[in-house]
Amino acid sequence: MATAEATSTAISICNPTKDFKNTNSDRNENDHESMLLLPGLPNHLAQLCLSSLHPSLLHAVCRSWRCLIYSPSFPPFFSLYALLSPTIHHHQQYSKSIEFFSLDPVSSAWRRLPSPPPPLCLLHRHPSFISRTLPIQSLTVAGRLVLIAATDDQFLPALSSPLVFDPLSNSNHWFYGPPLPTPRRWCAAGSMGSATYVASGIGSHYQSEVAQSMEKWDMNKKDREWKWEKMAALKDSSFSREDVQAIGYRGKLCMVNVKGKSVKQGSVYDVAKDQWDHMPEGMLAGWRGAVAATVDGGDEMFVVDEERGELRRYDADNDTWEVVLEESELLKGAEQIVAGRGRVCVVCGGGGRIVVVDVAARPPRTWVVNPPPEMELVGVHILHRVSLSE
Repeated sequence: MATAEATSTAISICNPTKDFKNTNSDRNENDHESMLLLPGLPNHLAQLCLSSLHPSLLHAVCRSWRCLIYSPSFPPFFSLYALLSPTIHHHQQYSKSIEFFSLDPVSSAWRRLPSPPPPLCLLHRHPSFISRTLPIQSLTVAGRLVLIAATDDQFLPALSSPLVFDPLSNSNHWFYGPPLPTPRRWCAAGSMGSATYVASGIGSHYQSEVAQSMEKWDMNKKDREWKWEKMAALKDSSFSREDVQAIGYRGKLCMVNVKGKSVKQGSVYDVAKDQWDHMPEGMLAGWRGAVAATVDGGDEMFVVDEERGELRRYDADNDTWEVVLEESELLKGAEQIVAGRGRVCVVCGGGGRIVVVDVAARPPRTWVVNPPPEMELVGVHILHRVSLSE
């Protein structure tokens, strides 16, 4: 992931959207410059030459090259995506709006994504529960951002169908997935490959059948074949709570109560066998009281200890955890982590910052990325940069 090493992203170095949507006078004045990438070469050959260079190098040269790196024809690089909510002091009542942004790693600027189709009410805070937040489940699945479940202002499931955003689509809009058999909230949501899994949770009211159920949606199928398939039921309903996390790891879906120090067992779902089993003791011991993420297809698993601020990597062969980064004040109070492209990104400080750890470096390097002003982080994801129409 080509994340810019910056401690502040409030000031935009450039506006790529403006570069693509020039006024008529700008286009007329710079028509020749915008069309010609390299003097003496047709553009299709010039693109082959320029695509081998790092986007940050192209961005600093001229407008036509800046336009090129955000065009559908340029090899996509990776960006950080965030679900954001207004900070408590920024609104008088509870906020029903969640906004979606992406962090341009080349310009270090946040850019607002298109809003999902209305009406959409996603409750993150409520005045009756000011000291706590309500979960909003979102995933990265097959290179897309998928919004799975949330709570509305009537404390009911906010989504009857998942909402999907494809950053590489020229249309740049959200679309709906297949309707959920039972819309739910406070559930566990995870992904493996092109498949999305939703387990446990509650609907309009608690039902033990829903609390023990799991559904699967394979996004790799054709749109008209999209549907939720019922998978093997959980062995109990103890995961029907808001602090449950599920992640795909080496062909299995691992699920445990994130803050479950009193939970004696986590659960692991074997995709090939369609059955649940107990989580290995070593894995559970290191995950309890921590937040977890897997890297690039689920080959590696990381956790951040919320109290100690320690980053660890799971050793499946020995069922143990190795320390990647010793106790860090920056990582204490970790709320969510995502991992990919050699980076682990951790939401900390009550949603007030993202701590990026370069785990490929020796020793690991860290830096902080701040959300846009007056906003707090609800969730983060790593996806390809947004493709803008030419």
